[in-house]
Amino acid sequence: MYPEILKHLSEHITLSKNEEEEFLSVLSEKTINKKQFLTRPGQKVDTEYYVVKGCLQSYYQDEAGNKHIIQLAVEDWWISDFEAFFSDKKAELYVEAIEDCLLLGIQKETLELLYERIPKFERFFRIKTTKAFVALRNRVLSALQKTGKQRYLDFCDNYPQIEKRVPNYIIANYLGIKAESLSRIRKEIS
Repeated sequence: MYPEILKHLSEHITLSKNEEEEFLSVLSEKTINKKQFLTRPGQKVDTEYYVVKGCLQSYYQDEAGNKHIIQLAVEDWWISDFEAFFSDKKAELYVEAIEDCLLLGIQKETLELLYERIPKFERFFRIKTTKAFVALRNRVLSALQKTGKQRYLDFCDNYPQIEKRVPNYIIANYLGIKAESLSRIRKEIS
């Protein structure tokens, strides 16, 4: 039983005991170790994952081999290559564990059936998708409007549970600044 995901759901929808049991029955448990990949470019992505324990990063790697972090995910967050998941395209992103992880996966086909059987789940995932869209929009605007220091301070305020667990170079990449710049910013702040 995973009370974490039931609590997560209850933030937006109320389920009966039977609906909770049905939802839990369609989830698959997956464990991956630090530095293991959940997805790689070119793979079919038919599952999205809820993080029960651990931390992951989703990133694009350009032709020169440079990594561009798109998402970080810790407990109580969802992660996948969402474009591939929703559009049936092959993955373009790597999803890699930063820490050992325990995940709960739900397959797209199962999710579609769940939407039909228990429409409350459509509401839940619409809310989660909308919040993710708004967060991404805010991140883009922040990159356009704010200094590296302001972005770092916002990151610390918004994601204190990540800032203490993730190495500097990953945070710097996520913020779109150099690791050396982040070190200077941290020294300046302290």
